[in-house]
Amino acid sequence: MKNSILKTLTLAGVLVIGLSSCGNGGDKSTDQNAANDADKQILGAGSTFGNPIYTKMFSEYGKTSGIQTNYQSIGSGAGVKQLMNKLVDFGASDAFLSNKEDSACSAKVVEFPTCLGAVVISYNLPENPALKLTPEVLSDIFLKKITKWNDKKIAEVNEGVKLPDMDITVVHRSDGSGTTYIFTDYLSKVSDDFKSTVGKGKDVKWPEGEIGEKGNEGCAGFIKQTSGAIGYIELTYALQNNFTSASLKNAAGNFVTPTLESASLCANGDIPADTRISIVNSNVDQAYPISSFTWVLLYKEQNYNNRSKDKATNLVKELWWMIHEGQAQAKPLNYAPLPAKAVAAAEGVLKSVTYGGQPILQ
Repeated sequence: MKNSILKTLTLAGVLVIGLSSCGNGGDKSTDQNAANDADKQILGAGSTFGNPIYTKMFSEYGKTSGIQTNYQSIGSGAGVKQLMNKLVDFGASDAFLSNKEDSACSAKVVEFPTCLGAVVISYNLPENPALKLTPEVLSDIFLKKITKWNDKKIAEVNEGVKLPDMDITVVHRSDGSGTTYIFTDYLSKVSDDFKSTVGKGKDVKWPEGEIGEKGNEGCAGFIKQTSGAIGYIELTYALQNNFTSASLKNAAGNFVTPTLESASLCANGDIPADTRISIVNSNVDQAYPISSFTWVLLYKEQNYNNRSKDKATNLVKELWWMIHEGQAQAKPLNYAPLPAKAVAAAEGVLKSVTYGGQPILQ
């Protein structure tokens, strides 16, 4: 009996040791798999301006790479803050970092353009006539100096167009927005009055009585639902909602309709190595004046917050794909692809990104 009990206990011990060994081995394998999976999860946040093309790019890249990218369309200002707080792998903004933002970052941040877009002036009027607007008229509308659609200043540049006796309802972005930065950057260049009273920025103090909506989506939705409304939105959102958008008088004196081609003309010049350049109010003959690059931002040194080299490499390889193969997604979604000089500048930025002081891209 005693021998039988000892044999049973010995057998149980062997089973426990065996199961424990199997369990420990399984845990290590599971941990490794979890680490590998985490390295293939990329998180980004920011620009609503770039949301349609980024969503498509990340989907296409994931099909062949196995990388899953979660992009949060929360506005450029919020995206920059998320990056500064190291809560995301990359930020996206329609405005390059200001000197103040750059100095507030805990480490060096680099940025590069991913495509071009246009900020258009869309409106909702009976029969939606095609309108022309000068810089002066546009700034006066957003300064609340022109409050009626049949104002003589609007009528003077739209001879023969029947304008309604209707109040103008101005809508702008309520969140920190790169689209706002592009628009106010333009108006500050063409109107001293606008520059001194509102100024340029992702988040500015608008005149009383204007409506604030979150995101390009929110502004587009408000315009669509509100007769008499006018606002600034990205070209893709205007086309998706079948909006009529105004032709704007550019620096060369021509009224130009917003298109991919007219937006692209603004970006034909040289691009600085850090890619920080404003291209609004171009003096090119047929350039649409409110056009801009949109940027992705990331930390130059990727060895932080216990990030693995594999994760950093996956991120940089995906961003490299965006400025090359990913450009095929631009035109179908009503963005302009990067010109050659912008691609070269973006390549230089990505080649400067390091892990432990060594370039990730060899």
